[in-house]
Amino acid sequence: MRPIVFNDKKIDSFLFMELTDLSCSLSKVEELQVEYAFKSYYNPYEKQLFISLFWDNHPLKEKLHGLKSDVYLRSVGSVKYTDFTIIDKYLKSIKNAPYTSFARQLFSLLEDIRLEELVKSERPGTTESFEIRRREYRKYFKSQLKVNMDRGIHTDALYNQLYILLTTNDPLEEVISINKPLDLALPYIRKEAEKAYEAKSTREIKKLCENILDVLEDLLEKDMLNLYFLLPDFTELADTKDGLTFDDLKRKDGLKNDDVKDNTKKGEEDTHEDKLPTWHRESETNTQSFLQFDLEQGTKTDLMGEGVREGEDGDQALGFVQGKTKPTKRNDFSKMEVLEVLNDSDQKGGKENAFGKENKHAFPVFQKPNQVKMEEKIEYEQYKQVIAPYQKKLKQLIQKTLEHKKIAPRGNLHFGRLSKKLMPWFTDESPRLFYKKDEPTIEIDAVFTLLVDCSASMHDKMEQTKHGITLFHEALKSVQVPHEVVGFWEDTNDATETSQPNYFKTVIDFQSARKLSTGPEILQLEPEEDNRDGYAIRHMSKRLQLRSEKQKFLLVFSDGEPAAMNYEQNGIVDTHEAVMEARKHGIEVINVFLSNGEIEESQLKTIQNMYGKYSILVPNIEELPNVLFPLLKKLLLKSL
Repeated sequence: MRPIVFNDKKIDSFLFMELTDLSCSLSKVEELQVEYAFKSYYNPYEKQLFISLFWDNHPLKEKLHGLKSDVYLRSVGSVKYTDFTIIDKYLKSIKNAPYTSFARQLFSLLEDIRLEELVKSERPGTTESFEIRRREYRKYFKSQLKVNMDRGIHTDALYNQLYILLTTNDPLEEVISINKPLDLALPYIRKEAEKAYEAKSTREIKKLCENILDVLEDLLEKDMLNLYFLLPDFTELADTKDGLTFDDLKRKDGLKNDDVKDNTKKGEEDTHEDKLPTWHRESETNTQSFLQFDLEQGTKTDLMGEGVREGEDGDQALGFVQGKTKPTKRNDFSKMEVLEVLNDSDQKGGKENAFGKENKHAFPVFQKPNQVKMEEKIEYEQYKQVIAPYQKKLKQLIQKTLEHKKIAPRGNLHFGRLSKKLMPWFTDESPRLFYKKDEPTIEIDAVFTLLVDCSASMHDKMEQTKHGITLFHEALKSVQVPHEVVGFWEDTNDATETSQPNYFKTVIDFQSARKLSTGPEILQLEPEEDNRDGYAIRHMSKRLQLRSEKQKFLLVFSDGEPAAMNYEQNGIVDTHEAVMEARKHGIEVINVFLSNGEIEESQLKTIQNMYGKYSILVPNIEELPNVLFPLLKKLLLKSL
């Protein structure tokens, strides 16, 4: 089921992958996360690089260069040359200012100008992208300047005009009058801002901004209304990200007795070996550091480590003894169902990024089919009658192919082993004197997984989908090819920000797939909730990787793009990554796209972004058996 969204833009997964690879290569930051956002910025504490959605509505050429300019600016510029500790200090200094938004966007503008010059100097190949970036932003700011002047939004108009003046190549660039006080201050503001081109550090940018803000303090009537560039506030994150600092681990308060011991020995010293209590006036006050010594009462001395104890032979033995365990007599959880004892790591998606970074809070819930009812057996027999002509024809085709390969004549050949019958050498013009040994019996060395989207949007397609699944199952069963049928969905009602249960209902498993009685379980597939395709594909891929067959096929039956909690924006990209990972492991992933009408161009592009050219389009769901028959025929013949 697809939720209502207000930013319903399709992501070009191939372009996104290209930008991600470019960002990682240039930044050299391990585990860098690249995402789209309203504005472009870099988060050094979470290792996140955000690319602006500003470029989405631009022509293709401008869009590509604009997106790349964001990548260059952040992965080469912000990562290497921005001092975020200076930004934190700047943000704290303007926290209570009446023009905070203007101050933050001014800093972002000047810092980006500085970074742009550094990036172009280090990588001249980026110059074209930055030129196009400036040209497009100048168009945008000129239009915004006109709008803000018409509406009397003077602070925004000042910012628009400042960008235009800082990025112009025309010394006679027109300067539009805003109001008299700002017009008088503009020459100084422009002169200070232009120093950003020569600035050597983020600290210098901070100084330039403070100089400009000092002049504007009494001239700005209101703060900025619009957001053009973003300077994110990481001050709280910077304080808490790394926990205790090195200074936190050191003693901050002075000793209550600050005297110095006289080290002169007089020969009458008395030695005390009694153990002293550890609570005293030095440790009565709690501190944040658990590493601080409890015993700090005493006098300053220059004595260094004369009390160290030498190691003994029994120390290591004691270490081994401490590592031994024995069964507990308390609660025994060994016989509980696996699903009931999922630990915290399972509920949060297992190992981090094992199933994709977008699925770190997803966890699997595996289900088995219910006991088959008599009504399901009767209905399944009707399904079998519908697909019987296709199944019979396919079975005969495969059997004939196998038989032909098995009993084809192996004698009277032009090459091979020399036969004992040499008479044709004297009697025939073109003698066939050679033969080959019989080849072993040929079998189909393949395995199939049919992954069925059980989201709510499948409610009008599930019936015909079951017919198609039945065709696959009966055909594969008749030629003894191992396979499984799994429905998948995410539970919307139980999903939270940190826990997203994903159900996998295996109605046909590998062990029972070739038994004559299997099949009615397919009817238990029903439309449920959401669908997290990339996560499901990764799980099925891991199953197939454990199989020994030479040919491995994963067929995904779905009716569109994935939709699940926190999965709307990056679901297409995550699914594409899952498909590519599976194909790298030798698994052929094929999508069967189900529709009940004409397939729109946007839908087609979405499917191509996820599966590439390996997708079968079914515009009329009633034609599914006709479409699946040649596909199954081709895949089986390929496996012979």
